[in-house]
Amino acid sequence: MALLKPPIMDKDFIIALIPQKRPFVMVDKLYDFSEHLIISGFTITADNIFTSNGVFNAPGLIENMAQTVAMHKGYTYYLKNEPAPVGYIGAIKKAEILEIPKVGQELRTTVKILHDIMGVTLVEANIVCENKIIAQSEIKTALA
Repeated sequence: MALLKPPIMDKDFIIALIPQKRPFVMVDKLYDFSEHLIISGFTITADNIFTSNGVFNAPGLIENMAQTVAMHKGYTYYLKNEPAPVGYIGAIKKAEILEIPKVGQELRTTVKILHDIMGVTLVEANIVCENKIIAQSEIKTALA
C-alpha cells in the first residue's frame, strides 16, 4: 500500500486506522499529523447514532475526541507499516462541552500529545466548529 499524507479524505482508509467500525465512527478526515499533534475532521450526519432532533449530542463529542487519539496511534503505526494496537480510554479529565453542533456541520478536532510513556498517552483535545471552540478535555488512553 502506498503511503498517504494528510489531508486524507478517504473514509475507508480513515476507518482502517481506528478500532471502531460503522456505525460507531466519529472521524472521517485526517487534516494534519505530526509526532505530537493530529487534526481530524468529522461531518455530522442525520443518521449518526449520537444525533437526535438535528443536533449531535455530548457523548458523540467525547467519542470524536477519543477516536482522534486512536487515529493518531493508527496513523503512526501505518507509517511504520505495522498493525495498530488496540487502546482504551483510561480517564477523561476537565471535559467541557461549550456548544452542541448541528447536523451538516463539520467538527475539526485537534489533539496535542502531552505525554506518551509505556503505552499510556495523555492528550489535550479541543473541537472547533464554525471557528469556535465547542468542546475540550484531557484524555488518558492506554494500549491493551
